[in-house]
Amino acid sequence: MFLRLFAVCFFVLTMVSMSWAIGAHDGLLCTGCHGIHTAKGEIIFAVEPNKKSINPRTRQPYTGTTALCLGCHETPDKGGMGIMAVSSNMSHPYGVAPNSKVATVPSVFLRDGKLECVGCHDPHPSNPNYKYLRVDTAKGSKMADFCAMCHSSKADPRIVKELKVFNSMDERKVAASAPSAPETPASAPASASPKKR
Repeated sequence: MFLRLFAVCFFVLTMVSMSWAIGAHDGLLCTGCHGIHTAKGEIIFAVEPNKKSINPRTRQPYTGTTALCLGCHETPDKGGMGIMAVSSNMSHPYGVAPNSKVATVPSVFLRDGKLECVGCHDPHPSNPNYKYLRVDTAKGSKMADFCAMCHSSKADPRIVKELKVFNSMDERKVAASAPSAPETPASAPASASPKKR
């Protein structure tokens, strides 16, 4: 019995460590962030949205997808799990409307008119880009090209024009190719009634 329990524990720990070796979100299934029957927030979040971390610019708790991201990526004393915690004081601003004097942000990078984590990052494992950025930066060596998407006055316009934005969250292309609905009985052709014998 002990040997069987040890083998199961060893297998589980090995799989967890291997999934972290692959990549931060690559080891997660959809249910790592989303829960159909156990939702704890909007967009069927499986992780409790962080309501403790305060946006220094608005002096209010973060909302939306940023609150989900900060449920993991904030220190425990600020309501997160401490997994690769980010600092709102030491990173790009998030959870705020962009300042037009500083950047011209394409709408594809905004969520409800605000800069959110998912504006720059697409956290789904299908994203092959460095740090889940929505634009390929050649493993971080071309970060200036990515920054130029919003701060275009500091970049060659030809480079910005050629960049492709990765977006696994845009379901419009899937909906357009979805199969048509099956015929309902009302629209089905009337069948001949069976003959009585």
